[in-house]
Amino acid sequence: MTNAPSTAMEPAMSQPYTVPSFAVIAGAQVQHALQGREAQIVDLIEATYLLHAAGESVNPPSYFLRFPDRPTSRIIALPASIGGQDRVDGLKWISSFPDNVQAGIPRASAVLILNDHDTGYPFACLESSIISATRTAASAALAADHLTRNRQRPTRIGFFGTGLIARYIHTFLTAVGWSFDETGVHDLSEQSAAGFSDYLRQTGSAGRITVHDDPEELIRSSDLVVFATVAGEPHVGDPAWFDHNPLVLHVSLRDLAPRIILASTNIVDDVDHCLKADTSPHLAEQLSGNRDFLHGTLADVMTGRVTPPTDRPLVFSPFGLGVLDLAVGKYVYDETARSGQLHVVEDFFHDLRRHG
Repeated sequence: MTNAPSTAMEPAMSQPYTVPSFAVIAGAQVQHALQGREAQIVDLIEATYLLHAAGESVNPPSYFLRFPDRPTSRIIALPASIGGQDRVDGLKWISSFPDNVQAGIPRASAVLILNDHDTGYPFACLESSIISATRTAASAALAADHLTRNRQRPTRIGFFGTGLIARYIHTFLTAVGWSFDETGVHDLSEQSAAGFSDYLRQTGSAGRITVHDDPEELIRSSDLVVFATVAGEPHVGDPAWFDHNPLVLHVSLRDLAPRIILASTNIVDDVDHCLKADTSPHLAEQLSGNRDFLHGTLADVMTGRVTPPTDRPLVFSPFGLGVLDLAVGKYVYDETARSGQLHVVEDFFHDLRRHG
């Protein structure tokens, strides 16, 4: 078996390069490596955001593969590279097919490829829908923590959209110490709303759980609103619904009309990434002709460069950076290797001699 990729920082050519082994890590292994480690993953996401802000990453624009015959579906490529002590390159390839939900299977599916820093050889392929949901939820929990440090901590949460991402966000929030007196639920699908409510009860969530048929009612009764929908364009348009100045985790990015964005304090994960692909902030930029409505990034808040005001709604819109997937994927790889459970594909790389 050939050597696994090195994770230590070393000068170029400090040792002869070797072709790494190639491993496949299944979803069950991914879940095993991450389950119960929510606090560690939130810390990892925080460190990765800070690396990114310091210029220790490469995170090019995502590429959207769209289909004329399936306009609601897409597959997205997120290439990225992380520097620092645990260097790794790679690519997340994630599909979103909303019609899957009607067939009883998840909307999103994904794989993550990890590439060796020195040779460029891929050394692992991981099931990545769990990794994607994990980094999204960890990012939301991290943002909720930092964005409420100068305001009253929310005790009423509302979930607008009740799929996998909502479940992961709830799991991460509760794992890092959040509890709520009231939890509101709203979804266009009554079945999904009922299923999410059952999940909340099974987890032993404290406080009252209410299913809201009216989206305005959900928002007005929540101090923390989580948007986790599959919306392709804004469907919430009245700024008055947010007059109580809640914290909004705008995870699905396209729910809020531009005028709500313009009436709010706005924090993003990365300015250039977030203001494209017809996200709500991108539409707000097109409407206003500038980016003055953006107050900064989450890294700005974490480092104290930005302190969001408390007299307006506070909206966090994370585009979702490929470097976060890489960081979580590398964590899963290392944990799986440490446990001796790597499924290595023998002789994956073949015919390695230049001249035969």
